[in-house]
Amino acid sequence: MLNLERLRTLDALARHGSVSAAADGLHVTTSAVSQQLAKLEREVGQQLLAKNGRGVRLTDAGQLLADHAARILSQVELAQSDIEAQRGQVVGEVRIGAFPTAARGLFPSAISELRRSHPDLRVQSLELEPERGIREVFRGDLDLAVVLDWSNKRLPVPGGLTQAHLLDDVPDVAMPLDHPLAGRPAVDLEEFADDEWVSWPEGEFCHDWLVFTLRSKGFEPRITHLAGEHHTQLALIAAGLGVCVAPRLGRGPVPDGVALVPVRQHMRRHVYAVWRTDADRRPSIRAAADALRRAAGDS
Repeated sequence: MLNLERLRTLDALARHGSVSAAADGLHVTTSAVSQQLAKLEREVGQQLLAKNGRGVRLTDAGQLLADHAARILSQVELAQSDIEAQRGQVVGEVRIGAFPTAARGLFPSAISELRRSHPDLRVQSLELEPERGIREVFRGDLDLAVVLDWSNKRLPVPGGLTQAHLLDDVPDVAMPLDHPLAGRPAVDLEEFADDEWVSWPEGEFCHDWLVFTLRSKGFEPRITHLAGEHHTQLALIAAGLGVCVAPRLGRGPVPDGVALVPVRQHMRRHVYAVWRTDADRRPSIRAAADALRRAAGDS
């Protein structure tokens, strides 16, 4: 009989593409992954892996078994969901992640509500960027992730994931109080073509969105400062070092010396929760999604 944990290891290798990445996803050592795969090869009596440069690749037999492993693991998750749904109790553990402003703006209220309403449910949370959140939910490393995209730049969501809208977040432009546009009721982004910009770090979804959006307005942005935390970005603005887009979700206190002006163009961050469709009936998933909706309504 095939061992379920060894199938899970093969599935992780197929999804992640390397032994080291599979080990990270499973939270085990690379040696443990290699041992499990060697045992699985002995169980099936066929070579599942072949060397590929410094790494490995799946053989035809390995890919065939990995495809079956993905379906088997999905059925196991469906069985767990059905058992939880039949029991009807919100118990066990749920692992949730969110991009930083959503973690700051939604998690305190949502997790506190879950703790009060469902004391037998253990909640683990972490901050992570939207694209990583999608990957970790798809791989099963997270149960639910709060992610975002923009009205003019969507985030690809693979099949097999359920989406639930939480809120639309309206951003402003943050600028020093002495900026010539600080007293305006609304601004257009192209009015900042000559300004220095403060942005999220390169490679993050929101940084790519900012560059894409400003280029679509007809100018190449001069991005001189990169900061992942919005509080850091606003501190740089207060020091007179540029302008930035400042979403309202999770914003918190605005430092002295910063003016916030709405953007005239329609510009929204769509914030939503995603989870695996085959876990859709788990009461813990439903409870977490409902708590996040209520927190979003209060934000």
